Amino acid sequence: MPVSETFSELEAALKRALAPVDPPVELEKRLELTLDSIVELAADELEGWELTGLRDPRNWPRAAIGPAAAVVVGGGAAVGLVLLRTQRRRPKRKAASRGALDLTARTVRDVAREALRVFDDLAPGR
Repeated sequence: MPVSETFSELEAALKRALAPVDPPVELEKRLELTLDSIVELAADELEGWELTGLRDPRNWPRAAIGPAAAVVVGGGAAVGLVLLRTQRRRPKRKAASRGALDLTARTVRDVAREALRVFDDLAPGR
């Protein structure tokens, strides 16, 4: 068998094996719920943090680690939630856009809209 034919077969096999696969809708919904609950838990942790506890030096390690961890974990979950929701509408944006620049502008607007939505969901009194 010629070398070029072997490489063609290998290339075809790699294309089939590495073809993109959309995740199941259930997985996407579970991921969104999980990220949403992590964001809410982090917000609750930050809301419950009190400066009055800093008078006692024994509370300083928790005061340094707790809020920082809540910000990092909650922020990461919020970013993941925004990206997940933005990615979901990608086909519609791509179909409605008139070129790469328009698609970029639409994507940026969607990211901003979703970020505001995440923060509005966390607003007190919702």
